[in-house]
Amino acid sequence: MKSNSSEFTSRIPIRSRQVAPPVFALAILASLEIVQVGPETALWATPAILGAAMLIAWAAESAQFFVAQGFALAILAWLQTLPEFAVEAILAWKQQIPLLLANLTGALRLLTGLAWPLIYFTAAMFYRRRTRRALGRIQLEDEHSVEVCALLVPLAYFAFIWWKASLGLIDALVLILIYAAYLLLLSKLPPQREESIEDLELIPRKIVLSPKNIRRLLILGLFTIGGLLIYFTAEPFLGSLLALSAMLGIPSFVFVQWIAPFVSEFPEKVSAFYWARTVERASMALMNMVSSNINQWTLLAAMLPIVFSISRGEPSSIPFDGRQELEIVMTLGQQLLGMVFLLNMQLLWWEAGALFFLWGIQFAFSPVETGPGLWGFIAGRIHEWVTYVYFLWAAVEVVRMVVRREMPLAFRLFAMMWRRHVRGGKAAIE
Repeated sequence: MKSNSSEFTSRIPIRSRQVAPPVFALAILASLEIVQVGPETALWATPAILGAAMLIAWAAESAQFFVAQGFALAILAWLQTLPEFAVEAILAWKQQIPLLLANLTGALRLLTGLAWPLIYFTAAMFYRRRTRRALGRIQLEDEHSVEVCALLVPLAYFAFIWWKASLGLIDALVLILIYAAYLLLLSKLPPQREESIEDLELIPRKIVLSPKNIRRLLILGLFTIGGLLIYFTAEPFLGSLLALSAMLGIPSFVFVQWIAPFVSEFPEKVSAFYWARTVERASMALMNMVSSNINQWTLLAAMLPIVFSISRGEPSSIPFDGRQELEIVMTLGQQLLGMVFLLNMQLLWWEAGALFFLWGIQFAFSPVETGPGLWGFIAGRIHEWVTYVYFLWAAVEVVRMVVRREMPLAFRLFAMMWRRHVRGGKAAIE
């Protein structure tokens, strides 16, 4: 493929694609009314929103080879995750505070509790097929210490947000600045591993290798069709979930927390699992998910009070009630434990299993009504119990590090990267 693909070598590291969305464009989308639709709407709205996400993902994967680097860094990741931002923007505009926080916490817990373990299990399955041996761990590269350590900053600030029980415009500014600093730090590092045409999936690869005029038409067409699908189906998709939850007798909170983010983030997960199949790229797939965690703790969360304030016509904060505070602190505990697991620059098999098990328990009891009886008793307390486990386990791991007087490997490697590339002034993207 040398004659066809050499000019198309990607100019950006895959991990650098998490970028800021244009909030005001999402506010325009959110201004649509949530009309009353029936549960049958989900039969076409869900495939439509999923199809739109796939179309945009394919177009973005193809376009990265032909657009200016700064432009790519500015829009590619947002385009790939546009459905998730669109759903959250609609909920913020409609001032549906319980549902918008359900979607945010659900998306974050899906990433760590489901996507991280499935990346390991996918890599382990293909490793066993290839070598007839078990894969004990996913080993991270030295440069991945940046993502691991960067996750701690938004977690720490969101702990403050949880403590004051509100999310306001000043918080949005701080979260955006945190993400901007993260991007700036990444820009100082040398490119890690760039994507080439051979790494693309079938459809983006076919588009990239098409004749110039056809290629442009295909990319523009995919962006246009995907964007129009999201514009016209995001609101019916959300409305159909609410109608379906009512028909099944399942709280709308549960549907919006789990189903909506699973569908809207599906293409991103598919790409990560595709990379995990090669085993050697499993660490990159895992770091893409970590980068998505950082993106959603900062940019997605920052978008909410901005759109919320525009909707109200005045600067406003989003208040949390007791249930929302519990959802946020449980999500913080899960993310903290996941980050602690990665401080040794690897994800062990039992760590992946623990994250999945703890997520699966509270996920299984989410639709169960609280009340009398054993199952109702457990359902009413399972979130608290799992939260305690997350924080106690993380505390035990931290105490072990202190007792052993050992600096976590991720911190040591991060310090080395800082001295070598940031303080030394070596820019990675030229």
